Amino acid sequence: MRGARDTGKVLTHNDGFTRDTNSTAARVPSRMPTQEWTFLTNHAHVLLCIARDPNVRLRDVAAAVGITERATQRIVADLVDAGYLSRERVGRRNAYQVHDDLPFRHPVEERSQVGALLNLLGE
Repeated sequence: MRGARDTGKVLTHNDGFTRDTNSTAARVPSRMPTQEWTFLTNHAHVLLCIARDPNVRLRDVAAAVGITERATQRIVADLVDAGYLSRERVGRRNAYQVHDDLPFRHPVEERSQVGALLNLLGE
C-alpha cells in the first residue's frame, strides 16, 4: 500500500493516522506517547544534577536525565546565559556554581526562587 508502513497488524499512514489491518475502526492518531510525562523539564533535571554535584561530568548528567550529551551541553549553555549557572575551568574539567537565588522564568512561578525547588528535591 503506497504511503503506509506496515508495523505488524497496524498500518501507519503518511497522514499521521493508524489503521488496524484486522478492523474497520475509525481513524486513530498514531502519535501516542512513548514515555510517561514528568513534572520537571530537562532544564530542571540538569540543574538538579549539577546542584547535587557541582563537579559532575556532563556525560553523567546526560545519562541520569536520559538525553544526549549534546542536548545537555545546550541546556547548560542556556542556564549559564540566563545566570542560573556559572562555570569555572578546573584543569581539564568544569566546576559549576548554581545561583539558586534567582526566580523561576515563567510568570506562574516567578515569585519563587529556584533554590526552593532545589531544596525540596535535594538530598
